[in-house]
Amino acid sequence: MSDTLVIEGLSKSFSSSSAQVLKDVHLTLEGGSCTAVLGPSGSGKSTLLRAVAGLEATDAGRIVLRGTDLARVSPEHRGMALVSQRPLLFPHLSVLDNVAFAAAVRGVRRRAARADAAHFLDLVQLEGYGSRPVTALSGGQAQRVAIARALAARPAILLLDEPFSALDQELRSTMHELLAQLRERLAPTILMVTHDRDEAAAVADHIALLSRGRLLQHDRVDLVYSRPASLEVHRLMGGTNEVTGTVRDGVHYSALGDLDLPADTDWPDGPGVMVIRQESIGIQENARGPAGHGVPAIVTDIRVLGPRRLVTVDVSGIALQAEAPWGRLLGVGDAIRLTIPISARAFIPDPPGTNGPTTGDTAAAVMATGRT
Repeated sequence: MSDTLVIEGLSKSFSSSSAQVLKDVHLTLEGGSCTAVLGPSGSGKSTLLRAVAGLEATDAGRIVLRGTDLARVSPEHRGMALVSQRPLLFPHLSVLDNVAFAAAVRGVRRRAARADAAHFLDLVQLEGYGSRPVTALSGGQAQRVAIARALAARPAILLLDEPFSALDQELRSTMHELLAQLRERLAPTILMVTHDRDEAAAVADHIALLSRGRLLQHDRVDLVYSRPASLEVHRLMGGTNEVTGTVRDGVHYSALGDLDLPADTDWPDGPGVMVIRQESIGIQENARGPAGHGVPAIVTDIRVLGPRRLVTVDVSGIALQAEAPWGRLLGVGDAIRLTIPISARAFIPDPPGTNGPTTGDTAAAVMATGRT
């Protein structure tokens, strides 16, 4: 079932607006991979998915599958199956016959189609539900049937358009686990649209981040978080810490001190911004440890984030944020130390032609002692 999908220079605009919905998007999905298309509302996510499915004509570019440009291929002959937010099941058919529908349309005999459908119902953990009317299903069960029906069509590409957004959190987690199990057994190539960063990280191998129709970054999930290609990527992925400074020979100089950058990347020399994920910063409650062991800071704010707390601190006039679990005795005004793993540090150089960072702390680079 695994096939590679190549999107080349895809552009799209609507007559009702002068702005392009998609702008020269290039994207390659390796066979058997799962790519989550992520971005804010209006970024072009669903338009991209509909274009791949053949439901939206494009202005420019190619969509290539198995070496064939799909421009002249109708949606029903593209070898793709689409699961949307709503299950869109046929109310007059039983659960089993909904899943058997694709085979029945191909002319497969009813008994064989139903036997095949029963196999896919087993895969989505709905064994024994075949005779039920779809109107008797819960929301999660109905979406499982929709996924089984899509897989029963044996698509080259499985397209998911925010399929779990209408489910509650517990059901969504269950569906994420189900999708992982299906990937292990069937290895489909999946293109999934979501607005939820946590969902993208939970189900996908790669994230394709869109904003205003432009592809900002397409990379492994961990790299989109830890090695953002721009400040916009960092912010859209929920990053909060940006420290203005200068890089020289793999060291970032700022009001935080002289901080080594990861040696696995050839960082360019010059001014820019170091970004650090708030989840990666460690908090030591005892600030009286030996000098140089962590960065001294003062807690200025604590905000509850469910099972964790977002702690804002002041470090030499720079505001940083770190996440801490419950059970840590922290209060506003506490003197603490921060540990910032080298692997959590990334550098985004100033774009050519700028006079310096337009965001982040404006402190000049400081040659502090004691490289960390």
